Amino acid sequence: MKESILLSAEALETRLGDSDLIAVDCRFDLDRTEAGKALWLKGHIPGARYAHLDNDLSSPIEPHTGRHPLPATENFARFLSRIGWQEGRLLVAYDDGPGAIASRLWWLMRFYGKPAALLDGGFEAWRKSGFDIENGEVETAAAPLPSLTPNQGMMVETRDLESSLQDVVLVDARTSERFRGEVEPLDARAGHIPGAVSYPFGRNLEINGRFRPADELREDFEDFLGGAPIDAVVHSCGSGVSACHNLFAMELAGLPGSRLYAGSWSEWIRDPQRPIATGTK
Repeated sequence: MKESILLSAEALETRLGDSDLIAVDCRFDLDRTEAGKALWLKGHIPGARYAHLDNDLSSPIEPHTGRHPLPATENFARFLSRIGWQEGRLLVAYDDGPGAIASRLWWLMRFYGKPAALLDGGFEAWRKSGFDIENGEVETAAAPLPSLTPNQGMMVETRDLESSLQDVVLVDARTSERFRGEVEPLDARAGHIPGAVSYPFGRNLEINGRFRPADELREDFEDFLGGAPIDAVVHSCGSGVSACHNLFAMELAGLPGSRLYAGSWSEWIRDPQRPIATGTK
């Protein structure tokens, strides 16, 4: 039977001690970059390792990149080794609840063809379920360095997007206000890439922070995309992180095969000659 990519707190709790599963805490605050690790130390799912968005799930920023470039393959392999992940082991990522950060780790695992899932509702769902919480560091034996080969077909580079904007459906996962250019709390310029369409990642969730049912998501995405082929869909956001949430939701809905623009808005605006748009169109 195919492994689910979304686990409830109850489903995770029953498997937590299994040797073929590893939980990873991805809580992170863009404004206070060490706050997520502090929360992990204060309390986390028993045995959960910690993944730092800047240090483990990204590369250092360079003049031509966005705010969260993808990690180099060798660095991501070292991270997996350090947390004790081994081949065939299901990695279950979680964050505060919505999955906006955890979905980046999920996507990276899939980028390298490795099994991964999200905890539905994240740490908040675990806490509300009354399950055990531990604190402090987690003693972890390093695993052998895994062999990783990226699937480059799952992502789009800026140079490729520039030449193919008319041929793709570019889906922007940021809030509607940021998409329209009314506010921009993180980047130097406000607006969106011309031709992009707005689909805030929060649309994938129920009011309680859990994912909407797969059939509802499928109906919503199919209506939104208007019959566009899935391989023409490219997901973007501010820095290639929350865009992974829409990629996850489409796969959960049975619509796999869309791609990530990893550089996203913060990389697009690095070159002032690239066009930008504001408003709803």
